[in-house]
Amino acid sequence: MLEELQTDLERVQALHAVIVARATGAVEGGEDYIVLRAHIIANTSYKELLPIFVRTNRTLEQFWQFIKGKLSSCAERRKYIWDEFAPPLDHLEGKDFRPLDEPTSATLKSFDEESVHAAWQKALERRKGDPEGAITAVRTLLETICKRILDQAGISYDSNKVELHELYKLTANELNISPSQHSEEVFRQILGGCSAVVNGLGTLRNRLGAHTEKVRDQENRKLGMRNLRLI
Repeated sequence: MLEELQTDLERVQALHAVIVARATGAVEGGEDYIVLRAHIIANTSYKELLPIFVRTNRTLEQFWQFIKGKLSSCAERRKYIWDEFAPPLDHLEGKDFRPLDEPTSATLKSFDEESVHAAWQKALERRKGDPEGAITAVRTLLETICKRILDQAGISYDSNKVELHELYKLTANELNISPSQHSEEVFRQILGGCSAVVNGLGTLRNRLGAHTEKVRDQENRKLGMRNLRLI
């Protein structure tokens, strides 16, 4: 089957068809599933978009044990499988294209610092399944770049206390990209927008951290009350 399929989109569509068939009563397709899955899961550019049951079930029979215990009717199974396959299919059809991803990735690859590119890739891979992690990765990336520029320029800062917006302000002044360093309104607006994005990123990450901590505290209190009832 694999030789007849010319693109990854066709391969993912074929895998989707094999899985739907098995979930709704067919017993064939086990070998096709293994071959298609092995090829598709090897592509790291969209591996994280694949349904979790594709990534964790190596055979069609393993998938069958999963789906029959999760949903009872064929209609429910079809809808569930379609919803789970929508992200990789949208990605491969171009509906998920983000114009800045590839150029920015290519630019970062041209740097000698492998850690910068690794941080960027980490953010891209997490943006769908773990948006909070993606924001953290981007913040780490910006902090790393700013600190490196400041270190090379010999500009001091308190690495233990300085906030992201303060780091960016120091870096912008050093690179002559601070809004206050320009008189033309169009440049002030553009550079002010960059500063606002950085400030917003720092604030958003802090709010997410506070929200996560609040949720964790609520869950711990519920668990404590449950344990008390069991005593």
